[in-house]
Amino acid sequence: MNIPKCVCKENRAPTAAIPSDCVCSAVAGPMNVHKMPMEGFKVPAVPLRPLATKTNTNDTQEQSSTSSELKKEDKKKSWMLTDFELGRPLGKGKFGNVYLAREKESHYVVALKVLFKSQIQDAEIEHQVRREVEIQCRLRHPNILRMYGYFHDEKRIYLILEYAKHGALYHLLKQCKRFDEKTAASYVRDLAKALLYCHSKKVIHRDIKPENLLIGHKMELKMADFGWSVHSPSSRRMTLCGTLDYLSPEMVEGKPHNYAVDIWSLGVLCYELLVGMPPFDAIDSHQTYKKIRYVIIKYPAFISEKAKDLMGKLLVVNPEQRMPLANVLQHPWIVENAPEGSHPPANNSHPPANNPRHQ
Repeated sequence: MNIPKCVCKENRAPTAAIPSDCVCSAVAGPMNVHKMPMEGFKVPAVPLRPLATKTNTNDTQEQSSTSSELKKEDKKKSWMLTDFELGRPLGKGKFGNVYLAREKESHYVVALKVLFKSQIQDAEIEHQVRREVEIQCRLRHPNILRMYGYFHDEKRIYLILEYAKHGALYHLLKQCKRFDEKTAASYVRDLAKALLYCHSKKVIHRDIKPENLLIGHKMELKMADFGWSVHSPSSRRMTLCGTLDYLSPEMVEGKPHNYAVDIWSLGVLCYELLVGMPPFDAIDSHQTYKKIRYVIIKYPAFISEKAKDLMGKLLVVNPEQRMPLANVLQHPWIVENAPEGSHPPANNSHPPANNPRHQ
């Protein structure tokens, strides 16, 4: 099957039109949506429709509360593409794309993730997509991107996701080059709370990185992309997954791993937010592996002692000795720089000098 390639660029201006040769034009056009089981694709029971409250919400306004979302949940239980008006592309991935969308009945703004079944099957990642749906549909936390539901037709799978106004943390970090300590501490705090919730639900994320973290309308962090996550009551896993810069020593060495891999990744993220590059960045993967295994880190002079103390307690070779997430929230660096209720400024765009990544 020949699937037209999408030529959309990420983060177009809101006024940009969708090109006629883009796959989203095909999505927006007439389509027969069949309510039929996905062959070989097990999904949880169809979630209730949470978007039925009439508002004038647009992509620059706060979404309505969860309680109001559920008012008419008993009227219609399943979704169809015709329930949505499609807008500009928000991002492009290997197996599909994400578009801004608005539910017609409520005018509720969401992000619609469109995945091609043929590409998923060719890459043999059905289990990852299934896992993403099964796990993310059940998570309810202010620092975790909400999945409202899903539907599918013969060729595509559609995931209805919360719209994160400020996009990926990765792009914000690229613009700013690195963050000040208050901003970085706020994001570390938010991620620690999200991970604490996930771990309480026996979920390990396993792919923490700036690309998989989104920023909401109040600049709060939203953990997303659960493709590599796993529900693991036994807490011992063997699969090597994630991004090299964020892999923990036990994963690099092929040893069993547990929830502590997310704690390690939190330490790596903290460093990257403050410095602008990962702590184990090297000229080749062999050197990166070596730095990870022996925790070879160089802290720039501008990093505060309290920040170094926190990272030093997260980036520990022995997973059992890494600081618990509950203690992270009580660490002096977090308490002083990111008190509960505080958020980073919307325009933290004053790039500090001497960032090694951008010299």
